[in-house]
Amino acid sequence: MDPICNTERDGHVGIVRMQRTDKHNAFNRALDQAVAAALRDLDADDAVHVAILTGSGAAFSAGADMQEAVASIEGKGRTEGMAAVYAAIAGFRKPLIASVNGIAYGGGALIATMCDIRIASDTAAFRFPGAAYGLVVGGSALPRLVGPAFAKELLFTARVVRADEALRIGLVNHVVPYPELEDAALDMARQIAANSPPALVATKHVVDRATEVDAGVHAEADANRGLRESPEHHERFRAAADRVARRGGD
Repeated sequence: MDPICNTERDGHVGIVRMQRTDKHNAFNRALDQAVAAALRDLDADDAVHVAILTGSGAAFSAGADMQEAVASIEGKGRTEGMAAVYAAIAGFRKPLIASVNGIAYGGGALIATMCDIRIASDTAAFRFPGAAYGLVVGGSALPRLVGPAFAKELLFTARVVRADEALRIGLVNHVVPYPELEDAALDMARQIAANSPPALVATKHVVDRATEVDAGVHAEADANRGLRESPEHHERFRAAADRVARRGGD
């Protein structure tokens, strides 16, 4: 059986590939832990100067596994099923490129925005459906990429953003044809990896401090702690999960 997450190396470039293709790389607990562990290993490896996070098949990631999340609602309450990967990305000291090969919805869109650079295929699409589910998803990350007005539009409407629009509004850095995506991401990663590793780490730290992301991250986490316990969120999420199940996938 293939692993649900695979780690590769290309010189000083580390590549983490999500491979839960039967569920569009939706995050259950196993994938959450596997991707988080892979990122932590690459961050600790001095031979790795830059990393790429990508998906397999038609999806980058469809976000949280909705059936597992509904089961947690029916149990002891809804928890954050992608907490480990969010923490691993937030703590990743080196440059991290999201190679967005397909759909990036919900938590999948959020982890793409948390990366430092996004290179998308022409088949990629993003959606931040938190408001439809009774949550805040991307409220802290989106404004520094696309500005507050576009961020509010995408968050309030929960609509799908195709690759061409994502490029126009600054959600992604580059869009390339699907067959060229892996090469494009590797080319950029190799350019980055050729530079001073300590300077790369320091540069990322400075830019992140300059854009003041920490306060927004904490505010989003605080908001969602309350929202996840609300009956409205539980009802909306169950209904969304039912729709997904009727369509035959996550």
